[in-house]
Amino acid sequence: MKVLTATCTDVGITKETNQDSLCLKVAETSIGTIVLAVICDGMGGLSKGEVASASVVNAFSKWFDEELPIYLAKNEVNKIQHRWNQMIQDQNQKIGAYGKEINVKLGTTWTALLFIDTKFMLIGHVGDSRVYRIQHKLEVLTEDQTVVGRDVRSGKLTTEQAKSDPRRNVLLQCIGASKIVEPQFIQGTAVPGEVYMLCSDGFRHMITEDEMYDALSPQVLGNETVMEEKAKELVELNKQRQETDNISVMLIKIL
Repeated sequence: MKVLTATCTDVGITKETNQDSLCLKVAETSIGTIVLAVICDGMGGLSKGEVASASVVNAFSKWFDEELPIYLAKNEVNKIQHRWNQMIQDQNQKIGAYGKEINVKLGTTWTALLFIDTKFMLIGHVGDSRVYRIQHKLEVLTEDQTVVGRDVRSGKLTTEQAKSDPRRNVLLQCIGASKIVEPQFIQGTAVPGEVYMLCSDGFRHMITEDEMYDALSPQVLGNETVMEEKAKELVELNKQRQETDNISVMLIKIL
């Protein structure tokens, strides 16, 4: 398996700090290409949201460097999900304790994607950042853990109603501000020709799924230069349409 990658993050048009944190790591190993992508959207008073998001991203970056090789050497890929859950519980306690110490409520979403060549894929998710799979269509793989997302799943709201609902940013849980955090996990495998996109919620409110697909479909993304250009174009389009949040996107094309 080979991959092409691109990332773009922008503070946006109103905020003073970018509270999104991103990590993208690619390693060539004896068992194939390993990819880790993590995106965290921080929130909190006194611009402390970036502290929460960076804490989680740094923990997973360190895990990739120090712990993942051990799982691979022991052929214990099946234990990674359990370890990720442990890490999220640890981060929830650590960030929550820090918030109490400085008397600021802070937290972060967390969305992570791991490929172990085409043999194994793991997605971990808390909050309302997203993972999309793009091939013949655009498909959202993660569930928005928001009040509005819950109401859409239960049939109380339509997808169209959800787009303009004033509660669309109200999270059901986030790391650091929730007593209990229950991540969503998805396992699978990657297929050559697919594009995976991770994004913070600031990337997706002002553009349509058709616009995403037209810009990011596999046939369009021929190389990393094009991928970076398309990512920046969509970020700028969000800003032109007055998106007020930080805006972040990560792209991975499987070859």
